Amino acid sequence: MPPLIEAEALSRHYELGGQRFDALREVSLTVQAGEFVAITGASGSGKSSLLNLIGALDRPSSGRLIIQGQSLGDLSEPQLAQFRNRTLGFVFQQFQLLQRASVLHNVALPLLYAGEARRTREARALALLTRLGLAEHAAKLPTQLSGGQQQRVAIARALVCNAPLLLADEPTGALDSATGASVMALLHELNQQDGRTVLLVTHDPGIAAACPRRLRFADGRLVADERSPQAQEALA
Repeated sequence: MPPLIEAEALSRHYELGGQRFDALREVSLTVQAGEFVAITGASGSGKSSLLNLIGALDRPSSGRLIIQGQSLGDLSEPQLAQFRNRTLGFVFQQFQLLQRASVLHNVALPLLYAGEARRTREARALALLTRLGLAEHAAKLPTQLSGGQQQRVAIARALVCNAPLLLADEPTGALDSATGASVMALLHELNQQDGRTVLLVTHDPGIAAACPRRLRFADGRLVADERSPQAQEALA
């Protein structure tokens, strides 16, 4: 099978105050479908820049990025929006939920953009909330939930379009350690049971150590690509 993600000499630079800042420098890597990958490194190392490019939230300055056989550089902005909704699920540190909308509406929202009928949207959203133990909170507002519950709602929203690739940017950063551990257990369950590919940006070395593969960045470059023995055996 071809890789789910192929990055070829991917670079991203910005002009800041008349000076060039290289956020990402000629990064090449592949990710197979079903992998769980932690992206680590100090602040400013390039990990979030990589996630933004893979998430089609930004475009590279040079290089090529292919996801599910599609070269993202060939897509217009409307096509990129469709690609994001169909292929990618996003989980953020601060949840990014609509505070004045119900939990059910928050989860169903991507299906509205996909053009699904209301009955279909609500049924699929409720099914996911039930799976994640949140069905009783469907009519509540996000502010009525705990931080861990809100992050589970965000994960349900990321899954509702059945996207094969889940991108998580510091998903435990706003949670206490016990709640963060439960969120990570859920992400690993979704990877192992559903076969979803997960790319996770984290500063936490303990979280990274529990991931089968770890990409470490420094100064915009990929400086280490490590796999656990179990992950290496799976690829053999």
